[in-house]
Order: sequence, then structure tokens, then C-alpha cells
Amino acid sequence: MKAVILAGGLGTRLQPYTFFIPKPMLPLGNKPLLEYLVEWLNKSKKIDQIVICVSYLHRSIEDYFEDGSRFGIEIKYSRSDRPLATAGQLKTASSYLDDSFVCLYGDSVYEFPLDKMIENHINDKAFISMALTKYKTNLKYGFIELDNSEKKLVSDWKEKPEITGLINIGCYVFEPGFLKMIPNSVSFGMDQAVRSCIKDKRKVKSYIVNEGSFMDIGDKKSYLEAYKQYVKRLGKI
Repeated sequence: MKAVILAGGLGTRLQPYTFFIPKPMLPLGNKPLLEYLVEWLNKSKKIDQIVICVSYLHRSIEDYFEDGSRFGIEIKYSRSDRPLATAGQLKTASSYLDDSFVCLYGDSVYEFPLDKMIENHINDKAFISMALTKYKTNLKYGFIELDNSEKKLVSDWKEKPEITGLINIGCYVFEPGFLKMIPNSVSFGMDQAVRSCIKDKRKVKSYIVNEGSFMDIGDKKSYLEAYKQYVKRLGKI
């Protein structure tokens, strides 16, 4: 099975770090973020080729990973001349994808058994499988509830309540037919494409992973927190 890594974004939330380095090549410990994804995919018994979708500052990615032989797995590239959002980026790799495939966002680190997710997808004959994890956060503001009367009287005040739910962590298994849901050469979000599949009654399955199996590196705060964690793993030099 092939795996696609979406690595073509501008990384605007991580500026100025990303002025000269694409987000997936930012250092995390002693190697770039993208290398952790390549290593994680290479551990899978199901994945035999990686396609990296590149755009912004693509040369630094292509020159580092080359054909993948240094990392023990074949790597191909799909290049667009401009950012196309998540699903739009994926569409550029269509010529490589003629069977079920894995797709990852290039700004996260994953630590869960991918092979099990793939097996569940195949056994359940899903059209899409989405990796999800539990998440909780406190809202920034107090929530005011009103009663059902015409006068709309205040019935409760919940100060900065905690909410919990499942979040998408940007790891999918897709059937090749999913690519037909994405228009050509336009900026198109993965959420738009998946919602179209749900509307068409396609089988969209969840795969829930343990908390701590996913690390987002989408903005400066999360990047610095992740960097500190990986520096600790390196130990003292």
C-alpha cells in the first residue's frame, strides 16, 4: 500500500520559522519533523512506497529525502506550483494512487499502530477511515443559558466550561474513489471532500487512538512544546 504525506503548506502560523524552511522540515530534536513520519510509515508492514506532496520550498524536502533509499523506503514526489489546501494537495498525487492508500498531514507526529487501522478499514470495507482522539479544552468565555420563556430570562451561567469530544488527527485510509470527490487544480479542504462523502452515504469509519498517540505541530506554541519534549528524549550531551 502507498502512503501520501501532505507537505506543501505555507506554514503561516509558524512564521517567522517558516520563512526559509518548510514546516515539515522544522527540526524536532535531532531530525526534521518529516523524518519522523517517514520512519513511522516505514515501520508499517503494509506500506511500501511514500508519495510526498510538495509545493512551498519543495527543494529542501526533495534534496533531503531524495528517492528514499537512505531511509529504506521508496519515495516519490508530487509537486504543485501553489498551495491547494489539504484535499487539493492530495489530488495532485492521483496518478500514483490506484488502490487503497494512507494519507497523513505533514505537521504532526503519530505513535499508534497504523497496520491495525489499515486492517480495520479493509475488513469493514470502508470508503474512508479517519483516525480520531479524545480532546478536552476550556472555552475562553463564560456561557450563558436562557430559559424557554418569551422573556428569555437567564437560567444559568457556566463560567469557561470544559468541553470534550473527538478530534480529527489528520491520518486517513482512503479508497481511490475518494479522489473523484476532489476537483482539479483548486484549493479544496479535506473537510469539504469528506463531508461530500458523508452526504453521498459513503461509509466513513472512525478509528479512535489513545490520547498521547498524536502530537500536533501546527503553530508556534505546539511546536515549541514538542521541541522541548524531543530534546528531553535526547538526554544530556
